[in-house]
Amino acid sequence: MPAGPVKRKILICGGGNGAHCLSALAASRENLDVNVLTLFQDEAERWTKLLEDNDLKISVTYNDGNESEIHSKPSIITKDPAKAVEGVDIVFLVVPAFAHAQYFTTMTPYLQPNTLIVGLPGQAGFEFQCRSMLGKKASTCTIASLESLPWACRILEFGKHVQILGFKESLGMSFLTGSECNLSFPVVETVQEILGEKPKIQVIQNYIAVNLMAKSIIHPPLLYGKWGDWDGTPVPEKPLFYQGVDDRQAELLSKVSDEVLATAKELAKLRNGCDMSEVIHIFDWYKIYYKDQVSDKSSLMMAMRTNKAYDGLVHPMTSTEDGKFVPDFTYRYISEDVPFGLVVMKGIAEIAGVETPTIDTIIAWAQKKLDKEYIVGWKLTGKDIASARAPQSYGLHTIDELFNM
Repeated sequence: MPAGPVKRKILICGGGNGAHCLSALAASRENLDVNVLTLFQDEAERWTKLLEDNDLKISVTYNDGNESEIHSKPSIITKDPAKAVEGVDIVFLVVPAFAHAQYFTTMTPYLQPNTLIVGLPGQAGFEFQCRSMLGKKASTCTIASLESLPWACRILEFGKHVQILGFKESLGMSFLTGSECNLSFPVVETVQEILGEKPKIQVIQNYIAVNLMAKSIIHPPLLYGKWGDWDGTPVPEKPLFYQGVDDRQAELLSKVSDEVLATAKELAKLRNGCDMSEVIHIFDWYKIYYKDQVSDKSSLMMAMRTNKAYDGLVHPMTSTEDGKFVPDFTYRYISEDVPFGLVVMKGIAEIAGVETPTIDTIIAWAQKKLDKEYIVGWKLTGKDIASARAPQSYGLHTIDELFNM
């Protein structure tokens, strides 16, 4: 009798929007056994209780407007890393970048050789931090990083109902294979099978390119453009985030993207023509990755304002006593996307010898809001650089060190 398909056990780390979505999608596939590890407070216990008598439901809106529902259930949801990791050969980290260290610390003692670790998304600096925290085990693992989440999604009811609002058309992914790692499965095909038909994974041969492709470049320029000159007066309503983008915000984002592109092009020259072609301008990215959801592609500003996946999303705000609103500068759009985004790109640019005046200006503004110091003047020499994921935070200061991890 022929053997049936291999039943693969995977671990999904996290309990937020993306983790809910991937847990439900993966658990619906017959050849996958899905564990979930969530370390946040009593989240694992609450989620387990909710699924005792219910499935996890996904309401899916496809890019062509069709809708469907998927019902499934992970095998276990736990905060016990030993139980979560047992028998697992693929680990997906679907948590904000600031939480990666906590999961690495918790999981590393239980990871077995020949494990694939996937950052979904990895965000900038993921490989630096992962290899540092895995220590000797890094050589027995493969580390993959995707440039962003595959979908626009949100939890409608914690533990029970998540909504997919749209799928990206394609998604860049790179991976680094440890010198002693021998996976029993192909990386790209396996991750594609787990995610589904869309987005189509595009292999990026150069992991530095994926670091420069991270979409953490988007939020800080938009926030700086909106609130950089804010006088502290509360506003009567929460302003639209993407759909409220104006010319100044779009120009700032475009300049940041220009500096990232300049960094990629300089690295290609310095590293004997290494392939950086996948690092594209953010406007081009919107036209490609959201081609069916953007109705006006005449400019970057209009592409963001007419993206259906962004409908109704507002600035992160907190309420005042009189019912008005002030910006929340502790939200992940700054607290994550600066130390695990712009600071990393600034660090790579420094190694390449590329000036980044717009990125520097935004970091200087953001670090005041975070009460941190990453840059002094225009150099990454601030006292808090070790808490960010720039290559310099891990002792990488030259082109050779950057590319020979």
